[in-house]
Amino acid sequence: MSSDPWGRVDETGTVYVRTAEGEKVVGSWQAGTPEEALAYFERKYEGLVVEIGLLEKRVKTTDLSAKDATVAIDHIRQQLDEHHAVGDLAALTARLDKLVETVESRREERKVQKAKQADEARGAKEALVKEAEELAQSEQWRAAGERLRALVDTWKGLPRLDRKSDDELWHRFSHARSAFSKRRKAHFASLDAQREEARKAKEKLVAEAESLSNSTDWGGTAARYRELMAEWKAVGRAQREHEDDLWNRFRGAQDIFFAARGEVFAERDAEQTENLKLKEELATEAEKLVPVTDLKAARAAFRSINERWEAIGHVPRDARPKVEGRMHAVERAIQESEESEWRRTNPEARARAAGLTGQLQDAVDKLQKQIDAARAAGNDSKADKLARELEGRQALLDQALKGLQEFGG
Repeated sequence: MSSDPWGRVDETGTVYVRTAEGEKVVGSWQAGTPEEALAYFERKYEGLVVEIGLLEKRVKTTDLSAKDATVAIDHIRQQLDEHHAVGDLAALTARLDKLVETVESRREERKVQKAKQADEARGAKEALVKEAEELAQSEQWRAAGERLRALVDTWKGLPRLDRKSDDELWHRFSHARSAFSKRRKAHFASLDAQREEARKAKEKLVAEAESLSNSTDWGGTAARYRELMAEWKAVGRAQREHEDDLWNRFRGAQDIFFAARGEVFAERDAEQTENLKLKEELATEAEKLVPVTDLKAARAAFRSINERWEAIGHVPRDARPKVEGRMHAVERAIQESEESEWRRTNPEARARAAGLTGQLQDAVDKLQKQIDAARAAGNDSKADKLARELEGRQALLDQALKGLQEFGG
């Protein structure tokens, strides 16, 4: 018979293991010595030690599920319960019991974590649904559409909730996307109709623009082109495939007209520039008549200059006021000379001026005598009052005398 601290072999070859509850039969060994029997079953024990060690490591360092860990523990426990190994089976049982506690603790942790993740996923999906429902009312068609597609990708990356909650949220999410798609489709259908109307309207504008391209009614046609441009802008855009072609035709018709007008205006501008040069020379010639010394000669010379002026034609608009102003200044100087000569040679005007002067002189003389009398009588207040009146009459007299001098009197 052979034995060690954890087992023995009796004379019949039966192998026993020692436990707290007493010896348990491990098996029967007939193929060799008792020592070989104990060594064999001790190796089986070491195998269980290794197996438990590996399982402990997997539980601690991997994401082994509680279910799979429990199955592995039960498998090892069954071997311990069947006592097919020699060694400290109680120690291995204790390690398994501790491992069960670890697995249960891990199960609870994962349960809490899973609940937390579920709450987070619910919150995330509810946020997605809320945003989708807000986007469903948006008219930023491209941006909102792209955002909704991004929300779908985000949704797919989130964990599923319980079936009822997940289905309800998905229904709201899907409904919001459908509502947006329906509104966008209706919008673009309406836009297509508007653009078709715009295309028809612009076809008419193009037709009129092309019909006017060879017009020589420069002012009227240019004004009409401005009106057509305003109408074009007000119509709105046609479909993309038509818009550029219509615009090129519309703009091309205008370019033909304005190019032709530009050539005509360039010739006219050159002619008007030459006209301006000629009129400036005439204005210089006219200005030599001032100051007027010989009214009759000046009048005849100005008439001749003016006839040549009228025959020249238009000058550039921005230069017209200055050059015409020079001629008008000479004309006014001649007119003033004529008026002065008329006043000087008009006997009736001379007589009226002389009569007025005489009356004012009499009034001045009379006031002076009254002032002298008041001073002599010591009435300075009256004298001062009459002196102020005298100042006014004297000023009128001076004016009248000046006018009388113009008549050579």
